[in-house]
Amino acid sequence: MQNAVRHLWLGLVCSAALLAQNTPPGTRVIASTVPANGDVNPYGIAIVPVSVGDLTAGNILISNFNNSSNLQGTGTTIVQITPRGTQSLFAQIDAATLPGACPGGIGLTTALAVLPSGWVVVGSLPTTDGTSATAESGCLLVLNSKGTVVETIADSSINGPWDMTAVQKGDDAFLFVTNVLNGTVAGGGNVVNEGTVVRIALELHSGAAPTVESMVTIGKGFAERTDPAALVIGPTGLGLARDGTLYVADSLNNRIAAIPDALRTQSSAGTGTTVKEGGRFLNDPLGLAIGIFGDILTVNGNNGLLVVTTPRGDTAGTAVLDSSGTPPGSGALFGLAVTDRGVYYVDDATNTLNIFL
Repeated sequence: MQNAVRHLWLGLVCSAALLAQNTPPGTRVIASTVPANGDVNPYGIAIVPVSVGDLTAGNILISNFNNSSNLQGTGTTIVQITPRGTQSLFAQIDAATLPGACPGGIGLTTALAVLPSGWVVVGSLPTTDGTSATAESGCLLVLNSKGTVVETIADSSINGPWDMTAVQKGDDAFLFVTNVLNGTVAGGGNVVNEGTVVRIALELHSGAAPTVESMVTIGKGFAERTDPAALVIGPTGLGLARDGTLYVADSLNNRIAAIPDALRTQSSAGTGTTVKEGGRFLNDPLGLAIGIFGDILTVNGNNGLLVVTTPRGDTAGTAVLDSSGTPPGSGALFGLAVTDRGVYYVDDATNTLNIFL
């Protein structure tokens, strides 16, 4: 019981009585994620680690995927929200003024990270009309701490960057990015097994944009397809454990995959090894984060559940984060981030930043 309590409440204050009753703790709305230009569909979420420029430590950055007309792959804004709920615009990105290539333009995805050095990296999977038929490969955008794009990372390995996690080690940073457009549009709604996970090594510089040192595909063969409601479904959330294992939310297969030695490997692990697949609780896992005790947190696209899975594949607990829609919680949850205050998550059914306490 003690271990189950520890895993379920993710290291936060809780009681064994609540676990025994299977009663989740409360969730609370912190703020709207909709900026002045009306962008909706919050996807990416990242906690600011240090105060620098316009970034304040402990604040939360949110990327928006849709514009005010609710067209997917057209959102251009990143908002910054304080833990008390004050929202401000961090960046509004204009495709016409980018410093480099980004095929198709701007449609900010769940791929969002903030490095301790103050660089913000966000993925773009753009469309012109909100449909997968017009989706293009996009890029990664590197912003400085003032919200200005200083660099784009476009490469044949970057094709529909969908989610991301990152780690900084001294003057080097490593981005892990899932890509969901390899053969997907041509597949016309059929499943194709061409999704990838790419590791990008960056060299960091004082006063200058990071330099890409290498790109290595460390995972490939993940299932992906276009979808009228979600634009595209494929490998999504990523979380890097302390032992160097990278966990991947293999959404279409209701599966959590593991890629070992992700920081150092120079070859692809294919679709990795299976940590957990199917069962009662995994149902289109999208967002993924590593908990305080090393557990794997995922949020489902089909039922609004947060699921806590141990590295051994045991389900340690679940909680309902969204019960709206048909079926309940469908399509509402994407990015999430774990802190000592709780689990922050975005809800794109309500366009809000919430916290699970």
